[in-house]
Amino acid sequence: MRKLLVSGAGGFVGARIMTQLAGRYELCAFPKGMLAAADAQTVADWVGHKQPDVIVHTAALSDTGYSEKHPDESYRANVLLPCWMAAAAQKSGAKLVAFSSDQVYTGLTEHGPFDEDTPLSPANVYGRHKQGMEQRVLDILPDAVLLRAAWMYDLPGYGLPIRGNFLLNLLTAAMRQETLRFSARDYRGITYVREAVERLTQAMELPGGVYNFGSENDSDMVTTARRACALLDIHPVVEAADWPRSLLMDGGRFRAAAGVGFDDTLTGVQRCLRDYGLLK
Repeated sequence: MRKLLVSGAGGFVGARIMTQLAGRYELCAFPKGMLAAADAQTVADWVGHKQPDVIVHTAALSDTGYSEKHPDESYRANVLLPCWMAAAAQKSGAKLVAFSSDQVYTGLTEHGPFDEDTPLSPANVYGRHKQGMEQRVLDILPDAVLLRAAWMYDLPGYGLPIRGNFLLNLLTAAMRQETLRFSARDYRGITYVREAVERLTQAMELPGGVYNFGSENDSDMVTTARRACALLDIHPVVEAADWPRSLLMDGGRFRAAAGVGFDDTLTGVQRCLRDYGLLK
């Protein structure tokens, strides 16, 4: 059984890796709080102690607004820490799978979908740090697999950590009779986190490089939200704003290399609702 060392094992993605992949891999984690105060040597020592076959690096500072206000913290969490993971993996012989983000595509004015070779000019600190991380990690460890993840969602349950996300925001707005605003010129894929965790089993076998990782979506966010509400049979007010953005990703590289892709965004929502018994 292959051994996986997971960073961020108590977080939104990491906790689901620890439960969903249990029994298929030997799973271990960094001790709670270690990475907040760690340096390169601390990371290397723990990796050397655990001797994993694969390091799955999910730990990050992913709040884009916070990163904008605290760039030094973002740089440490989103650039230095992945580089330390890469150096430790290189020294130990482990495979590294690390999460990047669709936020690297902020700032592009085209509609997309964008492939991994699209020239980038991220418009926020978080996106710039993720872009810089990708190149620095690959310079250290060319065999590293870097996954540009889309916005992910889940529903509460199973004692797992939850955070504000697309589907939960719709349900909360309906319950509180609040209005939601999305832009009719905002385009992005949104991914069911449990499908993303499942796709990690293929990602671990990929050759090194950058891969778009998540659901594709042909619709703007207003249409996407209204269609998801129809599936949920809920009726919050969804107002249409008018500001442009596209984070649409072309998932062709991952599909070709892994032999499997992701559900499109609305099919993923249906999968999630079936998993929770909310859709037949």
